[in-house]
Amino acid sequence: MSGSGASRPFRHVHLGTLEQQVMELLWEHDELTIREMISGLGDHHAYTTIATVLTNLGRKDLVTPHRVGRSVSYRPRHPRSEHAARLMEQALSSSNDRSASILRFVEGMDEREATLLREFLDGRDATGTPETGSDPT
Repeated sequence: MSGSGASRPFRHVHLGTLEQQVMELLWEHDELTIREMISGLGDHHAYTTIATVLTNLGRKDLVTPHRVGRSVSYRPRHPRSEHAARLMEQALSSSNDRSASILRFVEGMDEREATLLREFLDGRDATGTPETGSDPT
């Protein structure tokens, strides 16, 4: 899986309810077959329905199929955190006032999140690059 959003441009991806549920399962388990997904979703969906959802998620560059013998399993192309970061970046890029949007977002953070952000920013040099020895996570 890719660890950086810089590798390819991100286009806005809207996920339907079932697509979101499938992605949540994949992020939780990292790799599943269609039958495993059906079971994880409570056995309420047809095989062809989940196969179609996975085809659509593949077109949206969110999953990767892996063939092992006759079986196909699917993996998320990006970690959940990267997907969320890409969605936030897309929201910021569509804003008329990026700075105001960032400030509004930060105002909504709880104290734990604000502390995490402060510590992360304190560990960067003037160019925004993590300082040697600092852990960006």
